[in-house]
Amino acid sequence: MKASDLFVRALEAEGVEWIFGIPGEENLDLLESLRTSKIKLILTRHEQGAGFMAATVGRLTGKTGVCLATLGPGATNFVTCAAYAQLGAMPMMMVTGQKPVKASKQGHFQIVDIVDMMKPLTKYTKQIVSADNIPARIREAFRRAEEERPGAVHLELPEDIADEHSDVGLIKASLHRRPIADDKAITRAVDAIRQSEHPLLLIGAGANRKLTSKMLNEFVDKLGIPFVTTQMGKGVVSEDHPLWVGNTTLSDGDFVHRAIEKADCIINCGHDVIEKPPFFMKEGKRVVIHVNFFGAEVDTVYFPQLEVIGDIANSVWQMKEKLNKQPHWDFGYFDKVRKALNDHLDYGKNDDRFPIYPQRLVADVRKVMPDNGILCLDNGMYKIWFARYYRCRQPNTLLLDNALATMGAGLPSAMGAAMVYPDRPIVAVAGDGGFMMNSQEIETAVRLKQHVTILLLRDNAYGMIKWKQANMNFANFGMDMGNPDFVKYAESYGAKGYRPTSADDFDRILQHCIDTHDVHLIDVPIDYSDNDRILNNEIRELSSKL
Repeated sequence: MKASDLFVRALEAEGVEWIFGIPGEENLDLLESLRTSKIKLILTRHEQGAGFMAATVGRLTGKTGVCLATLGPGATNFVTCAAYAQLGAMPMMMVTGQKPVKASKQGHFQIVDIVDMMKPLTKYTKQIVSADNIPARIREAFRRAEEERPGAVHLELPEDIADEHSDVGLIKASLHRRPIADDKAITRAVDAIRQSEHPLLLIGAGANRKLTSKMLNEFVDKLGIPFVTTQMGKGVVSEDHPLWVGNTTLSDGDFVHRAIEKADCIINCGHDVIEKPPFFMKEGKRVVIHVNFFGAEVDTVYFPQLEVIGDIANSVWQMKEKLNKQPHWDFGYFDKVRKALNDHLDYGKNDDRFPIYPQRLVADVRKVMPDNGILCLDNGMYKIWFARYYRCRQPNTLLLDNALATMGAGLPSAMGAAMVYPDRPIVAVAGDGGFMMNSQEIETAVRLKQHVTILLLRDNAYGMIKWKQANMNFANFGMDMGNPDFVKYAESYGAKGYRPTSADDFDRILQHCIDTHDVHLIDVPIDYSDNDRILNNEIRELSSKL
């Protein structure tokens, strides 16, 4: 079999449905093999868009998303995507081409050592030097990408190797189950929870898995222990649950931090050091139980006293089976925090001002989105507002990046989500700065006939940095910019464009976009003038009274 055919057969055997990317001259053999494959090539307008789409497929399915680029500049355009998937624990494989490795006819034209470049950004990177190695390389790459902690992998297929032939067979995935936690570790954790007075559950990014979500829901419902979430742990247990005490969006001083300070035992499920610390440990103040697939990475703010290492879902199930509600558990203070938080989160949701008020915006989006609708955030000031105020009711229904926190990922991420869930409403939320970094992918979405709504929040600036600049007493400098007519811009690609003139008008337009299958863009001017008052001053003032 030709090597490029063998490569595609191996991808098919791994269950790959799509390859996102831009092929080049060095990929032509692989492209021809894809032509007759059941795998669909999704041609994008930039390699970065392809990488973000593939990473999102991995994030939502747990199976490796695949993207393709040529050598040199095509491959270097994957650098940000590799970091995005690696830091965000998203299984993704990048396939890049290369000049012939057995005989060079063009010197070093376009040649960059991509394998070496990818080493610090991936879990696994290899150049394929023989057709016979293809099945083993692909199987190992997929195994590495998907095992905990998931991440990015890379394979380079040189032009001359793709044209070789081989008679080796494919390698099937081995049957395996994740290791489970030691019984003594479970017993120690259960004893610590049982003996505490104010236990609190913290749900992090590593717990955002389907089976883990089921077990954590059972744990909370049986034991009545209140819970908080990190930004990437949102929705694992519904944030409409009466025991939800908030999301760790702000660095400190929020209502949720008051609950954390009161807790004498924190059950930390799925903690990922990539996310900003949800709390700062102090020696002797509380017992922290680290529940994860792997041991804790200790630093100055995180050094748990107990560790439960193994499959998280199984660990939570074991603890739940050995625990019952304790009469001495006291959640009165957490109830007080939750009431104060809920009162605060309701403020501003009916505000009629225009440009639109952030809390009204979040409330309107939550109102029209079904429970399983997926919101994909780019990175900007609005991420704080959505992470804090948008209540997720199901896992992976608010896709935000609290790891690399790169701009430009919002629209491609929404398009990746639409590939996986074509029947769900998908909304990309992006600022004018981040949106323009990959806005050309609107054409790809239109070509694919996707149902994606782009909520473009326009403040004519790099607003997050502008806010930080003011907060740190720097002069307003270098953050303001101009913009195109975004409605005409969307329409030039064949999408539908809208420009609301009031908050009520926005509500009506958003509902229409959610209900109508098409690619939509809503150009919404947003009022961030209350950022400092709400996020810096009022929250700390109110929470300090608890």
